[in-house]
Amino acid sequence: MKIVVTGAAGFIGSNLVRALADARQVTEIVAVDDLSTGSLDNLADVPVRLIIGTILDPDVLDEAIADADSVVHLGALGSVPRSIDNPIGSHHANATGTLSVLEAARRHDVPQVIVASSSSVYGVNPVLPRVEELRPMPVSPYAVSKLATEAYALAFAACYGMAVLPFRFFNVFGPRQAANHAYAAVVPRFVSAALAGEPLRVHGDGQQTRDFTYVGSVTSVIVDAVLRQVSSPDVVNLAFGARISLLELIAELEQILGRRLDTVHEAPRPGDVRDSQADSSALRALFPDVAPVTWTEGVRATVEWYATQVSKQPVG
Repeated sequence: MKIVVTGAAGFIGSNLVRALADARQVTEIVAVDDLSTGSLDNLADVPVRLIIGTILDPDVLDEAIADADSVVHLGALGSVPRSIDNPIGSHHANATGTLSVLEAARRHDVPQVIVASSSSVYGVNPVLPRVEELRPMPVSPYAVSKLATEAYALAFAACYGMAVLPFRFFNVFGPRQAANHAYAAVVPRFVSAALAGEPLRVHGDGQQTRDFTYVGSVTSVIVDAVLRQVSSPDVVNLAFGARISLLELIAELEQILGRRLDTVHEAPRPGDVRDSQADSSALRALFPDVAPVTWTEGVRATVEWYATQVSKQPVG
């Protein structure tokens, strides 16, 4: 099988190509990334054919996608705050970028396209857990662009008979998630600060909750979907129903590190959702054998990975 992964040098993409490389049915992996947020270091020692270029360039996509058995479209500009600072850039990368990938897949008759949406599309809808049929109520340009991502995929399924699988990711965390930039997600920010002995900066009271999902659980589902060529006429939550507050995350880190962590509370950020939790019924119906990594195991593995990165940094 030839598998194409967009955004392959990013956090989830680089973990996914490693998991795909371990699958004996996969004979070729093509990684597409413009390196705007991803890193070549993330693909070190991974047997992929790397094409550096933007998903907005049809020539790049034609080179990558020809004769592919599946396209896993992860390429995007993540982060709610980044989208608030640059809504047009977010739209072009996420909405137009998805349309470009779907059109390339249609040109080349790709049997399956998997696209990554986000739990942020639920926005301020107060119902928990989040069932896929809930009305989307996005409150950030990023969320809107991800709603467009999944809507385009379902439209291509309806209009062209394309086999698609739109996943809504929920606060994915784990190794290779960038911690050293202004738009870093909360888990890498907290872990990096804790290892550096710096205070953890909490936006709001810390009682806000997230369905944190370990990246290994996400990649195992995607690999299974690729190998079995799973598709769906509807969007599917890719999370397992956890509801962890930021204060509980801090407590878990304290338990793992064996010491108390200093925290600083700051004003809530525009566009942030108060609570998030997935209903995983649709996911488990499609993937009945899925066995997610537990919350504690995932956080511990994440801390251990970041600790190894700190130990590799030169002194002085």
